[in-house]
Amino acid sequence: MENTSDIFKSGFVSLIGRPNVGKSTLMNALLGEKVAIISNKPQTTRTKITGVLTKEHCQIVFIDTPGIHRPKHKLGEHMVRAAQSGMGDADVVLYLVEPHEKIGRGDADILARLKKRGGTIFLIINKLDTVEKTQLLGVIDAYRSECAEGFEFAEVIPISAINGENLDRLMETVTNYLPQGPRYFPDDVLTDQPERVLAAELVREKLLHLLEDEIPHGIAVDITTFRPRETKNILDIEATIICERESHKGIVIGKGGSVLKETGKRARLDMERLFSQPVNLQLWVKVRKDWRDSDIHLRSFGYGKH
Repeated sequence: MENTSDIFKSGFVSLIGRPNVGKSTLMNALLGEKVAIISNKPQTTRTKITGVLTKEHCQIVFIDTPGIHRPKHKLGEHMVRAAQSGMGDADVVLYLVEPHEKIGRGDADILARLKKRGGTIFLIINKLDTVEKTQLLGVIDAYRSECAEGFEFAEVIPISAINGENLDRLMETVTNYLPQGPRYFPDDVLTDQPERVLAAELVREKLLHLLEDEIPHGIAVDITTFRPRETKNILDIEATIICERESHKGIVIGKGGSVLKETGKRARLDMERLFSQPVNLQLWVKVRKDWRDSDIHLRSFGYGKH
């Protein structure tokens, strides 16, 4: 008889859903480390982000994806392609929704994609902390009714990513569905994102927190310098913040440079924790008109095709 304690499981788990349903918050919570930036603004995540969780008997490769939405520019098209690509060959898809009984057009569109895809799909009802638990039955019934035609969820699990409620149950259930497999990454790897990308995302996250609602969507961050200093234990990083309008440039800089200084301060502290060494961070601001609709600019800022 096979000793189940010797079985090693591994697989890919994709997180999908509308913008701002908590996918990045959930992945960070499951990993126990911050890999994906988060904010309360929709469309914070722009491309696929991989997070790796390795335990004694399993390795789970989480794929955080941009929120699926109706794109208004080429960057939006890239984001939707990234989300669709993230579903790909995942062993388990975690479909995150908010606890509302009415299913809107966005979720109806995602459900249609899931029906076409098939496979092992969990319905994850996030933000459990925002509703009474008695309301969940109505939410579950609404989604199950929408899936009546030859498609059903493998599991339905309500959670709160922000306070950790039910995450142990989610992890245990996901692991049960994974096949036997190898370690895809070394045990100490947390993400496959390059350090330059992590640095750029930290700057963008701080701008999302500090700026008005519309402006952050027109911002990109380009890391132009990323090198350890030869004579001291200091990491020199220079980043250019790209915005679409001259009027936005002044807002990004702020009165007397206040917004730019605060962005740099917050991003530097996070970088020092992430890279485990002192960081000298320099920020610049440039205008690239309508860069979100330019294939050349999209590629140069790391938003390639999938």
